[in-house]
Amino acid sequence: MRTQKRFTPSLIERFQRDGRGTGTYADYIPWHRVSRSDPSSHGRSHLIIWRERQRELLSDVEWNCVNFAAMLPNVLDLVEQFPLQQEDAPLEISRWDIRKNSKHHPGTLAVAKSLGIRHPRLQGTDEDVLWTSSTDLLLVLETALGHKELLAVSVKAESIQKLSKRARELLLLEKIYWQMRGVTWLLITPSEFDPAIKRTLMRTAAWGLAPLVDKHNLEIARKVAMAMPLHAYSDIVNHLTLLFGGQEFQLLAQEALWQAIWFGLLPIDLRRGWRPSQPFKYISPSEFLAQNPLAARRSACL
Repeated sequence: MRTQKRFTPSLIERFQRDGRGTGTYADYIPWHRVSRSDPSSHGRSHLIIWRERQRELLSDVEWNCVNFAAMLPNVLDLVEQFPLQQEDAPLEISRWDIRKNSKHHPGTLAVAKSLGIRHPRLQGTDEDVLWTSSTDLLLVLETALGHKELLAVSVKAESIQKLSKRARELLLLEKIYWQMRGVTWLLITPSEFDPAIKRTLMRTAAWGLAPLVDKHNLEIARKVAMAMPLHAYSDIVNHLTLLFGGQEFQLLAQEALWQAIWFGLLPIDLRRGWRPSQPFKYISPSEFLAQNPLAARRSACL
């Protein structure tokens, strides 16, 4: 029988030797991983391939937020289980843009001291070892002017009211850490999004998170769907399948259609049911964006 793994000083040292929390794009290595050698998380873990890298997610809500992040047209990179610097350090954005390698900013030790709270430490050991805090998801976005900026996202599977005082202190530590770096920080709980929207994205993630369909086929999917506003979803897929060359291209039809939807080219009400006989309900672009808490910058309040 397997023993329950726990965090120890030697395990943290191995994380550092293995380069956990380093890299960018396809080379990034999460600080916490979904593996037999890591202590288990409290939530249900998921391994999802997106943009040429396996994403290691520790809860259903993290998966929900990756789906929301994938819908953002300006997302360049997404790294999960991102470790925060304990000591003062340069801005994290300098990993993706060396021009931003500016002065040092406060680490978690300095932030905890300024807030008058205890810095987290490794529990269950006789050694006094600092705990490395981490942010669940860190997004790299491209601005309208072509610059890069970060969006930090922390997730909780329960409401803020149910969290302990200590849990809220640690969230505040994380929030202020990012704010002192000029980074927007969002706290996402199930209250920040409609459960029907979550279910639609989870059902269609195999197509929405698939390798990017070329713009030409996305435009074909958009035009066909807009020309069939009262037709069933299955009719649109069948028509696209024929246009793309026949039954062997049905997967391409699904990917093109749902990526056009996820990217906002086909703004629909994502609260739709699962039945393929249902038509799409089209809404305005602003209403479509409001369905996504990351796009709307919607956050729970501490």
